[in-house]
Amino acid sequence: MAKPEARPYHSPARRRQADATRQQILAAARTLLAAHGYEGTTIDAIARAAGVAAPTVYAAFGSKRGIVAELINQGRFGPAYETAVTAALSTAEPAQRLAFAAKIARTVYEGERAEMELLRGVGVVAPELAALEREGELDRREAQRVVVEALAEAGQLREDLDVEAARDVLWAMTGRELFRLLVLERGWSADRWQEWLAEMLASALLRDDAAGRKPTKKKRG
Repeated sequence: MAKPEARPYHSPARRRQADATRQQILAAARTLLAAHGYEGTTIDAIARAAGVAAPTVYAAFGSKRGIVAELINQGRFGPAYETAVTAALSTAEPAQRLAFAAKIARTVYEGERAEMELLRGVGVVAPELAALEREGELDRREAQRVVVEALAEAGQLREDLDVEAARDVLWAMTGRELFRLLVLERGWSADRWQEWLAEMLASALLRDDAAGRKPTKKKRG
């Protein structure tokens, strides 16, 4: 008689302990990075400060680069981000969905600023930080898929846009560069940028009726 296949045991208490250990490691890493810089912070030092063994750090994050990536992600995708995403998915009104997309972008960029400034300040080498930013941009474009596909399924996208083109427009317009130029360089408030972006997204992506605009009359030849 064949033995029943063993199933992995997932203990809620064990998961909570693992999550707590990850947070200890991240807190220790952040403190050491601020004090000693990227090159001066080692996995062994992080492990000692967190009160765990070095193999535990490697098992949780893989490398020092993995720790840095998680620090950035926690800044970007905190509770405010989750709240905004949930709200965006709960509304069927197209312009409101795009307004939430603008809010999500603001939440990400405000959330990541402290971590990015820390990492630049402590000497994370430019190519490594640039690679993390590129990965984050690809993740951001993929995360926006659900918003665009919902608009397409409801017939709310502009007729001259297919789903991939609409994803490109949403990704580009909600990019970090516009936030940097208008908020950080030109001194716009984050509220003003968010409201402006919501209007621009509706204009660029939605059919006239979905955006609440009067249909554009075609000129007669």
